[in-house]
Amino acid sequence: MQDPTTLYRFENDINPAAARTGVLVAALGGFVDAGGTQRLLTQHLLDSHESRVVASFDLDQLYDYRGRRPTMTFDRDRWTAYADPSLLLHRVVDRAGTPFLLLAGPEPDYQWERATAAVLGLVDALDVQLTVSVHGIPMAVPHTRPLGSTPHATSSRLIGEVEPVFGTISVPGSLTGLLELRLGEQGKDALGFAVHVPHYLAQAEYPDAAVVAFDALVGATGLDLARDDLAAAALRIREQVAGELQDNDEVRGLVGALERQYDSFMQGRTRPSLLASGMGELPSADEIAADVEAFLREVSDEGQPG
Repeated sequence: MQDPTTLYRFENDINPAAARTGVLVAALGGFVDAGGTQRLLTQHLLDSHESRVVASFDLDQLYDYRGRRPTMTFDRDRWTAYADPSLLLHRVVDRAGTPFLLLAGPEPDYQWERATAAVLGLVDALDVQLTVSVHGIPMAVPHTRPLGSTPHATSSRLIGEVEPVFGTISVPGSLTGLLELRLGEQGKDALGFAVHVPHYLAQAEYPDAAVVAFDALVGATGLDLARDDLAAAALRIREQVAGELQDNDEVRGLVGALERQYDSFMQGRTRPSLLASGMGELPSADEIAADVEAFLREVSDEGQPG
């Protein structure tokens, strides 16, 4: 393996010793982030709190430009802008003046072990005691019921006793998952939360899921973070979705079936998992008609900032 420390550099005016803090939030995307859960939360943290970049990664060594082409702006007869991708380590300060680190950017396409080793080196150098991650996963749950989440950690003491939704499963890997695994192998604390997002809203921006992720982050770290803007965005989208449901019998039928399944599960009268098959009246995502797909596109478009 090439030297992991050459993958990143501290900003010229940054003294690494002064950037030490106890918490690292890892927001590196992955193969799924239903409802834009991680992305919305990350942007909210940066928009609502004082922050500065303390280190940056050499993404040229890690990023597949042809697989995920960055956008460029063409104006009449020339190129005028390039949205170069970046993987940055931010030092963010909460409302009480407590700093924490936020590693945010696109998930590396290459050199996962080296990139993970680089982050592990930063964890040691900056005296990080707890690494936290969040993202959204699509689930057969209704938006009209409280959203749940699946916690996972390097030690059960970090999450306490929970009733798991999943058993043993194999899923596509992520760098954040690999990071948590490697941290656990070194005896370091790391935990994450996979927020359960209604599958029919998975492609739209769904701030309600980001609020659940926010609350989980605050609960795990004790940070004093601003919540109001994120909660207001969640309320706006919730009202938009409710308005669309009034005129769409297909979606109302889907949500009604999900509500019955959810309520039965919560009352302990159903199968041991929300993912269980054979639920009869519950349609799959593939069985939802074209007007439901149009509904999702409309909600997604309306949820974009103006």
